[in-house]
Amino acid sequence: MTTKNKDNVSPRRSRLCVLNFGVMAFLLFAAPTFCKKTPPAQPIDLNVATVKELEELPGVGPTTAKAIVDFRTRSGRFHRVNDLLVIRGISEAKLAKIRPYVTIGPPSPSKIKQPSQPKPDATTRPRSPQ
Repeated sequence: MTTKNKDNVSPRRSRLCVLNFGVMAFLLFAAPTFCKKTPPAQPIDLNVATVKELEELPGVGPTTAKAIVDFRTRSGRFHRVNDLLVIRGISEAKLAKIRPYVTIGPPSPSKIKQPSQPKPDATTRPRSPQ
């Protein structure tokens, strides 16, 4: 038979409560440090980044990363980093955390329109040197 203290609680039960409290405190305060992401070493180009790469950004999880890629697929290239504000889940505060880690790269050479040379008109003759 176990002895009970004046609050009618067994010593074993109070030790379990203290242990449970300790485990909960550890999970609450220490666990987030284990899960903390390390931001990318080089800025990520928003126009070519994959979902996996975007998930490395602070405050960006799988849902937001997929939304960024989906928006880019539907609407075309990002022109400014501020274009991220149209994506649900990205606020001014989150954008401020993300901004140092993202960039907008130049368009790929195949997407750049080259200035066209005027075609010679059939009615005009090239001038001969004089």
